[in-house]
Amino acid sequence: MYGNFTIKETPVILGIESSCDETAAAVIRGGKLLSSVIISSAEEQAKYGGVVPEIASRVHTDAVDGAVLRAVKEAGITLKDLDAVAVTYGAGLLGALLVGLSFAKSLAYSLNIPLIAVNHIRGHLAAAYLCDGNLKPPYVTLLASGGHTAILHTKSYTEFEVLGSTCDDAAGEAFDKVARILGLPYPGGPNVQRLAESGKAEITLPQALVRNSGKMQFSYSGLKTAVMNFCHNSAQRGEKFNPADVAASFQVSALEPLVKKTVGCAVRLGVNTVTAGGGVAANEYLRTRLSDECAKADLKLILPEKKYCTDNAAMIAAEGLIQYRAGNFAALDINAAAQIALQ
Repeated sequence: MYGNFTIKETPVILGIESSCDETAAAVIRGGKLLSSVIISSAEEQAKYGGVVPEIASRVHTDAVDGAVLRAVKEAGITLKDLDAVAVTYGAGLLGALLVGLSFAKSLAYSLNIPLIAVNHIRGHLAAAYLCDGNLKPPYVTLLASGGHTAILHTKSYTEFEVLGSTCDDAAGEAFDKVARILGLPYPGGPNVQRLAESGKAEITLPQALVRNSGKMQFSYSGLKTAVMNFCHNSAQRGEKFNPADVAASFQVSALEPLVKKTVGCAVRLGVNTVTAGGGVAANEYLRTRLSDECAKADLKLILPEKKYCTDNAAMIAAEGLIQYRAGNFAALDINAAAQIALQ
């Protein structure tokens, strides 16, 4: 019968991620990463200018078994050596999530080991543990992804407080939108960064920060509109502009408020460590500015490798380890959730 699990000191955990267009599997033993496999459908999705949920689901269905077997083989173990299966159950594309979750349920049941349902957002936060095994709460985290933008006070391994968040769009979504405005291919974020490297931030754009608000909030809707209006109005007037300057100006307006507020929160709370997670945390400008500002404030900065900022299963396994040690196991009837509150 499924159940009656014994908590091990150094468990071997398989992580599975399928929330969007990456089918990923990874294995960790305790806090040590043994393998990480990512099979992406980004090249196929680029033909359509963004993620098509049905295509993503089909790729996951075809790839998940192979990704898991590769991850297990590269870790130098067998399936029978696994002590738990951690899987993203939300947030993300519902059909895509269901592929990974269904596979994880079946595997956990067949091996009679715990199933750990991982919140994708918490996975991004846990990516920092892959970079520094000595990291311990409390610390301040900047979360910047395609679906969420927030500054969090991580109080313990399982508890965090939202200090500030976006009141409309997320930073990653804004990068993708600006990429389309500038005629750049999918995925938008890396392409905007590359274009910005040859430009100058000389165009006046609104900062992605809500002023005169009772709580700390960010806003990207107006910034996206400002970029679109600048490009459209320039074209209507027959005026030439440098797309690289637009990208550089947008990048500064989008990211500077995040940097300054994150460091400011850490100083105010008296914590000495700052981390970052989410796909936007792979942006080189953001990483450099965080490094500079943390150094000025005498704060330790822990940034995951870029490959662990974007969607991956290593971060899911890392969060799975935290939940495993807390004994937070999921029932086999758990369902996928397209949206999960940031809490």
